Formats: sequence, structure tokens, C-alpha cells
Amino acid sequence: MTTIESVLQENRIFPPSPEFVRSANVSGMAAYKTLCEEAERDFTGFWARLAREHLLWHEPFTQTLDESDAPFYQWFLGGKLNASYNCLDRHLDTQPDKTAIIFEADDGKVTRASYREIYRRTCRMANGLKSLGVKKGDRVIIYMPMSIEAVAAMQACARIGAIHSVVFGGFSAKALHERIIDAGAVAVLTADEQMRGGRAIALKAAVDEAIALGGCDTLKHVVVYRRTGAEVNWDSARDRWLHDLLQDQAETCEPEWVDAEHPLFILYTSGSTGKPKGVQHSTAGYLLQAVLTMQWTFDYKPSDIFWCTADIGWVTGHTYVCYGPLAVGATEIMFEGVPTYPDGGRFWRMIQDHKCSVFYTAPTAIRSLIKLGADLPRQYDLASLRILGTVGEPINPEAWMWYYQTVGGARCPVVDTWWQTETGGHLITPLPGATPLKPGSCTLPLPGIMADVVDETGVSVERGKGGILVIRRPWPSMLRTIWGDPDRFRRTYFPDELKGKLYVAGDGASRDANGYFTIMGRIDDVLNVSGHRLGTMEIESALVSNPKVAEAAVVGRPDELTGEAVAAFVVLRQARPQGAEAAQIANELRDWVAKEIGPIAKPKDIRFGDNLPKTRSGKIMRRLLRSLAKGEEINQDVSTLENPAILDQLKEVR
Repeated sequence: MTTIESVLQENRIFPPSPEFVRSANVSGMAAYKTLCEEAERDFTGFWARLAREHLLWHEPFTQTLDESDAPFYQWFLGGKLNASYNCLDRHLDTQPDKTAIIFEADDGKVTRASYREIYRRTCRMANGLKSLGVKKGDRVIIYMPMSIEAVAAMQACARIGAIHSVVFGGFSAKALHERIIDAGAVAVLTADEQMRGGRAIALKAAVDEAIALGGCDTLKHVVVYRRTGAEVNWDSARDRWLHDLLQDQAETCEPEWVDAEHPLFILYTSGSTGKPKGVQHSTAGYLLQAVLTMQWTFDYKPSDIFWCTADIGWVTGHTYVCYGPLAVGATEIMFEGVPTYPDGGRFWRMIQDHKCSVFYTAPTAIRSLIKLGADLPRQYDLASLRILGTVGEPINPEAWMWYYQTVGGARCPVVDTWWQTETGGHLITPLPGATPLKPGSCTLPLPGIMADVVDETGVSVERGKGGILVIRRPWPSMLRTIWGDPDRFRRTYFPDELKGKLYVAGDGASRDANGYFTIMGRIDDVLNVSGHRLGTMEIESALVSNPKVAEAAVVGRPDELTGEAVAAFVVLRQARPQGAEAAQIANELRDWVAKEIGPIAKPKDIRFGDNLPKTRSGKIMRRLLRSLAKGEEINQDVSTLENPAILDQLKEVR
């Protein structure tokens, strides 16, 4: 490999309005460039200044960065602080009665909690955990529905120096079992059930099943939040109701002051081997990026109503539900349900009713909402919106344009954020009051982030070519290691092939003449068709730009003639076609891709489904699609899929 071919051309540019520039926290490109120049001129001084300005320290740090044991970098050595104190206590004197969280349950019931109330709940929960013997450094699994209680649980762990590991409530008992054992957890916080789209999903039963699999020797306590009142099995030696645990606990709890590098949390992410990786984040560096990106990317203003739709089981929910919004003193929306229940207008109704001003969601959700009704947003008053954001995967230009025009009324900047579980916060993203926007591009790195696109030897590729996305210098919110497996950390993110000094994101990317980055998909999703290396995201974007297509996913399969062939899985805006109609539409789409990109990118196989196989968080399970494309039997665990029946539909090739 030398480079990946970038075949999709996008020339539309949308500069920020003069009014937006004037009021922005980073006002105009000159201000952005000034910050970048400061970082280039004095890298450690730049980060030290920001850490002193934006975090509250119990003891000041004495060394900004230690690179002596690279890639195991350490930041802000000598400093002590507490993440919960930075999120809650700091607001008690200035805005104790300001609403911190507007929680909307699956059934539409709304609960509001002030900063004082969240502080009290957190302290009671912290004292409850301490009464169970949970202490600094212990690991606590949080397997809970989206709720104010779940945020208080995360904050309570941080308050006492325990390390939380949140497991998404859609994960199976087997996945939970693996994480309890790998983390060596002493306690699990869960609920009887969670509500999702009008359906109750058992959580306590999954915890019981996980424990029954054996090997959870470190686990001493299971604490259960009563969400629905459903009957659950009970082990009186191990299980406690949360309300009983909290009943007599004090509403104050002194924070445990921890070192800057103390692990704040472990979050498990899937690995190429199938064994989950426990990504370990520090306290100070992680929190700094959460605060900075609230200020820079989301241009936070005290009057904002901020809504990140992500579940707390994912890093987006950690950084932009639990930590970032609370650290800057924002009012945020939390949502228990799904965007399609009770109907496809749920998101737009919530934006209207809660006067949401900053809305942050995934391209998968956006494409699903387009399919449910491209004109639906026009039926609601979305005038409160001022910034839109996307997260989780590249957004194709046509979905970007719909989001910008139909949801944002062509007046709200779209911040297309590139980052990962491993990076802790945004690294490459437009700044809404500075960066001219380009549909489908995450544009420019944040100040202090030294991003590049390189070939397999670590040499920068020329503009317009694709290659491997890397970060050349450490940054404060980067993962510190993989829990219990430092060798895997080094191999995965700092491979010897790239001299062991470049952070390898695992994504392919290109840069245009203006230095704008466009993500081309995972490196292992790059196709080699007749010697041409093509990024899957560009073919998907071409397919979705066809007016008949709502969503598409592209993978490769072995082909005797071309080495690899393009296999496309397509969801139409109409009913799933059958017979001759399916064959006709498949041929139309092949011709469309040939026109948009070139004949080399034409899908050899096209399969139609009512949907794509997705986890309950909306992530497309591309491993399953690769198996389907190769004609393999599906032997993988599909218990985390929202819609396992879709797999049968997608076996039929056109």
C-alpha cells in the first residue's frame, strides 16, 4: 500500500455568518490560527495554560508532560483534583438552582434536577458506595438505563476515587460477564429493567445470568435501581436496592483528591480479535478535553440547552452527557428512549418542547430519521437551534445537507466531529464561529492536535491522496493504556511499523488543498479492487446521494477476477423491492455509482433490507455484513443487535 484513492469530490463550502463569528468563543479563523500557533510555538506551555484556566486544582501540577516512557505519556504530574468536584461543587456558590439535567423518560415524563440536587444525589450515592466498602482504585460496573441516577452513579465513583466502567444496557449477559472479570469489579450498579421504545428490557436478570457464568470472584455487591417495579430474583447476601442503600446517607461527601493521572474510568470497546479492550482514561487530561470541546466545538453559552443523544454506555455519553456539560455548568437534556417512539417526530418534538439550542447526534440516527419522514422536522418549531453536531462515523454529504437545510434551516453550523473512545474528546472538527464548513469533512484539527495523513512508513502523503490518519504528538485526553494489557496498547496504537511514535487511529483519511480532513472509513474497510484502494465511506456516500436510497453500507468480499469486489447493503426510502423490481433498482444503483465515482467502484453485489444490522446504539455491525458478503454462516454473538431478523433478509443477492 502507498495511498488510498480519494474518489469523491465535494466542493460546496458554507462559511459561518458574520453574526455567529462575532459572538463565538473562538471568533473567526484568525483566532483559531492564533491558538494553533501558540501550541506549535510552546506545546507544553499551551496545554499548561489551558489546564490552569479550565480545571480546579486541589494541588497545582509541577510538570506538564512526561515523555520519558513513551507511548505511556503522563500529563500534569504533581497535580491533584477531583472530577466530581469540577462538575458539581464548583457551581454550588454561583448557580445552585440552575437546572443541570432535563430528563425525558421513554413515556414522555419529564424530570428536572438542579445542580444542588445532582450534588446531593451524587454525595448520597458516594456515601452509599463507601458504606459497602468501595474505595479509591476499586472498579465499579455501571449497567443502568439512561437516568439521572446513572449520572449520579458515575459522578459518585469519581467522587470517591473508584474507577467506573459503564456497560451499555443493550449488551448481553456474556458481554457483561467478560467486563466484570476483566476489570475485577467489586460492585455492579444496575436496574430492575430499562424502558426502550415502549418495551421493558430486563437488566437485573442479565446481571444474574452473567454472575452465574462463573469467575466473578471479585464481585461482592449488586445494587439495583427500581425503574419499573418488575419482580426480580434476589440474593440477600449480595443484592441491595438502591433506595434502601441511600435512605440514611448524608447529602455531603468530601471528594477524594486524586493524582492527575489517576484512572477516572475504563470503557470497553470492541477489538479486531473480538476480545474487548478496556480503554483506560486519566482524570485531569480527559476532563480538560471535555471542557475545552464544550467551549470550542459547541461554543457553549450559559443560556444553551444542550442535548447529546448518546447513551452513557458509549464514550460520547461519558464526555458529552456526564462530564463535559456539567463541568461547564450547562443545562442538558437526557433521553431514555429511541428516536422512533412513539413516532418519527420524537427528536423534533423534544427540541421544540425543551428549546434545545445545541443538538448532537449520530449520522445513523439522521439517516433513519430521513427515512421516517424527510419533511417531518418542518412540522415542528426548531427555531431554538443554533448548532448541530454529528458523532460516531463519517456523515455522507447528502445526509449532511439534509441536516443543515431541513433541521437547521441553513443557519446552524454543523460540527462534524472526529474522535474515538481512545481520544477522550473531539480532535478534528469545525469550530462553528471560525471554520468554513464542507459537507462530509470533519475539516481541521483542534489547536494542539498534530494530525497527519501518512503512508505505511509514516511519511506524509500529498494533499488529495488518502492514507492512514495519525496524531504526531501526545495530547492530554488520550487513553493511557489498555486495562491490564500494556503490550496490546503499544501494538494497537503505536505500532513499530510507524516507528512506535505515531498514534494510529485505525481510520483512513485524505486531506484537500486547504488541509481539510475527510475520513474514508476504517483502514480494514479499505477495498482493493483491481489494484485500486477505495474507501468504503465514499462508495456509501455515492449510494446515499441517490434519491431512492435512505442508507447504505459497503464491504468487500473476495473475487477471483478483481481481488476484491464491492458488496453493498442498501435500505431504500420505499418498501423493500422483490423480483424484477429489485434487479432493476440494483442496476440503476450500479450505474449511479459509476457516474458518481467511476466504473471501478460499481457494486458487484447489492442486497436490499428493511434496515441494516445495528446494535441498540445504532452502530452498523460491519463484521456481520462481511460474513454475509462472503456467504459465511453467522456464528458470532448477535444478542446485542436491535434487529437480528434483518440478517435473513440480507442473504439475498442482486
